[in-house]
Amino acid sequence: MTTTTPTKADHLSVSDSLLAILEKQRQAHFKDGSVSLDKRRDRLNRLIALTCENADAIADAICEDYAGARSRHTTLATEVVAKIHGMEYARDHLEEWTKPESRESNELAHKAGATSFVLYQPKGVVGLISPWNMPYGLTVSPLTSVLAAGNRAMIKLSEFTPVLGGLMQSLVRDYFAEDEISVILGGPDVGRAFAHLPFDHLIFTGSTKVGRQVMEAAARNLVPVTLELGGKSPVIVGATADLDSVAQRLAYGKFLNGGQLCLAPDYVLMRRGDEQALIDKIATRVETMFPKLRDNADVTGVISQQHFDRLMGYVEEARSKGAKVTVIGDHQRADGAATSHRMPLYVVQNVTSDMQLMQEEIFGPVLPIVTYESIAEGVSYVRRGPKPLAIYYFGNDADEEQMVCDHTESGGFTVNDLYQHYLQEDLPFGGVGASGMGAYHGRDGFIETSHARAVFRQAPGVKPSPTLSAPFAPEIMELFQREITARKTAGSH
Repeated sequence: MTTTTPTKADHLSVSDSLLAILEKQRQAHFKDGSVSLDKRRDRLNRLIALTCENADAIADAICEDYAGARSRHTTLATEVVAKIHGMEYARDHLEEWTKPESRESNELAHKAGATSFVLYQPKGVVGLISPWNMPYGLTVSPLTSVLAAGNRAMIKLSEFTPVLGGLMQSLVRDYFAEDEISVILGGPDVGRAFAHLPFDHLIFTGSTKVGRQVMEAAARNLVPVTLELGGKSPVIVGATADLDSVAQRLAYGKFLNGGQLCLAPDYVLMRRGDEQALIDKIATRVETMFPKLRDNADVTGVISQQHFDRLMGYVEEARSKGAKVTVIGDHQRADGAATSHRMPLYVVQNVTSDMQLMQEEIFGPVLPIVTYESIAEGVSYVRRGPKPLAIYYFGNDADEEQMVCDHTESGGFTVNDLYQHYLQEDLPFGGVGASGMGAYHGRDGFIETSHARAVFRQAPGVKPSPTLSAPFAPEIMELFQREITARKTAGSH
């Protein structure tokens, strides 16, 4: 079998075809104008219909992309039903969100009868680059915001989920015109060309490393970006935490989608001496929830052999450097259970900062435990690293909870649970620093993908201010000086 290296002409061809779709959508956007509420609701209703009427096909396609090892419960709960709720929430709040937002005019303008307000208007054509780990849910969730704001969308799906990609491309063509939504398939070369398009906004969900490349590409066209990345989201276990509750959440949370979630708990911070009690409780929970793990349909496997090997490499490197590894879950084969790649939970103690699993986002069922003597020491540990997408605090001490919240930074913060801030449609979902920028969900996603247009309406018949009409009388400069002097005097007291 021979392979050919793409030529410059090939890249131009890819770019030209993508630009043609973008231009088609942009012209349709110009024709649309402000985009009526009825049209926005119609697009959201069609997205709801697409999802509901094809839920089984979507779940089947994702399962096939995961080599048969994708929990159907996970797909329906997190990528279908939860997203339908989000679509309905946006549709039902559109009238409220799109109303002109009154703002206060300056004193003189107000006295003269002027008004100020903000109009949230569509930006135009928004690009979406979706990840492989939740390929449907993390496509339609930001797409909901895009459509609610009256925009059109071009979607680049991951090449690692080709079955779902083909299905989505076909379904979108059935439910939407190409100048409304277009699904783009292809490998890294198509992805690079896509990121370089002159969109009106670009949303990327994926790794921090690729996020930097996407932002750099977008910057060439001054395209604003929303980056939903990831990072090492810690679980901070306080002295008053209910360890049974912590164990239950961790046992489920680290197996949800095989731990392949940007919000997955990456490591645990807890008091020194308590870790074995927590590990024992996690083991009991896992054995109850996921018996016969290797063949359990409720357990999602790692997406590929490459990622399976990466995770096992983290574990073996940590073990070689003195870490203690506890394997939780029935799993007789160490080769990834043939093609399913279902993994047990690897709990790793005595970790050090030079281990790969403490330097990279884990994205799988491996759980390091870091211990502290005081909660302040634990908080300091978190602050030394990049800002994570989420922080999870467990405890029943209000002062300690406030201290953790006040002295850390993260995209979201959940108390005594995992993932829940993400599931609330009226809370923004996004990162900060290395875990991303911008947000979607609910009204925040609507605003993110809208242009906040400032509008000032002068009252009829008002003459221009003398401060803005040359030639300027000496009294104007005296007025300015009095304004400055008055504030100097006020500031000295």
